[in-house]
Amino acid sequence: MSGKYEARLAELGVTLPDAPAPAANYVPYVTSGALVFVSGQVSARDGAMIQGKLGADMDVAAGAEAAKACAISLLAQLKAACGGDLDRLVRVVKLTGFVNSTPDFGEQPKVINGASDFLVEALGDAGRHSRSAVSAASLPFGVAVEIEGIFEIA
Repeated sequence: MSGKYEARLAELGVTLPDAPAPAANYVPYVTSGALVFVSGQVSARDGAMIQGKLGADMDVAAGAEAAKACAISLLAQLKAACGGDLDRLVRVVKLTGFVNSTPDFGEQPKVINGASDFLVEALGDAGRHSRSAVSAASLPFGVAVEIEGIFEIA
């Protein structure tokens, strides 16, 4: 069954993948009351890691695409947390984005805009959120971006 959010994703040419399994000893999400806390999702597409270091071998546009891939994985985890019904989403509350970048790279917000812009495009006002965008000296598997999220559900 496809609801309004999945119909909008389809219009954008996006099909949510199966929710990625955790890579270590943690759970992919925790629901507490009306909030779902989704563990960090690394940049990957079609089963392949999107690797790179911003300011060295990756530009902002490629980093923003990596961040968008993280947002798609966040929605896949949220869908799993909602028993397959993404329309239970009330709003995206907060994203925290980590950008694998050189010490002198300062455009982390532009990179994480790839996720933020996508969520607003896909979810409308429910996609508007608070956010942090920070640099990381390295990330797991050499990925370019990792993003965690907090969502409100009904």
